[in-house]
Amino acid sequence: MAGVGRNVGRSLTGIWFNADFARDVADLQPEGPGWEALLAAKATGKGAIVVSGHFGQWEALRHVMKRAGMEAGAIYRPNNNPYYEPIFRAGIDIGGQPIIPKGKAGYRTMIGHLRGGGFMALLPDQHVSDGAVIPFLGRDCKTSLAAAELALRYDIPMIPAFAPWQDGLRAVFEDPIPHSDAQTMMRAFNGRLGSWIERHPSQWHWLHRRWKFNRRRTTAP
Repeated sequence: MAGVGRNVGRSLTGIWFNADFARDVADLQPEGPGWEALLAAKATGKGAIVVSGHFGQWEALRHVMKRAGMEAGAIYRPNNNPYYEPIFRAGIDIGGQPIIPKGKAGYRTMIGHLRGGGFMALLPDQHVSDGAVIPFLGRDCKTSLAAAELALRYDIPMIPAFAPWQDGLRAVFEDPIPHSDAQTMMRAFNGRLGSWIERHPSQWHWLHRRWKFNRRRTTAP
């Protein structure tokens, strides 16, 4: 539990003081074959989708991309706490633009951004009521297919990336997930994220119910 507390503190502090955090990670070097795939996408003007999770210091990934001229937008859900909300929003604004609100209007904005060769960083490790039922850490859960559907529709790479603490902070960009169908691709993503969480369980910052299904009330005959 102490490790979970440290990770929550690091994650939230990094967002609240994101300008300071950007300076802290100014020398952080990207690792992995996915980085070359991102550079190739930038060179062709096609953009890409980076998929990660609420794991480690995920905002570091956007800072590394922004420094290399690949500023990545993000999906945003306003926080219910009116005191926390402006602090949180100001922090993620610093990480990259555009910050797109959840919903149909935001989805249209994201499509326009991707079609224009932009980059998006998405965190599809949360429950969505209309998601596909896909295994994650050995249990079925509802998973959004949107990231894979967009990658397929606009023929752009979908690249898993993670920022774990391992004797210091890392920014690991993995091999792009091969294009196939959306459900197969998101199953592969769940496997990639799950592998990191199994190695570093205290670094998964998820305080909501991930494995949530609506249970229908039944009456005895």
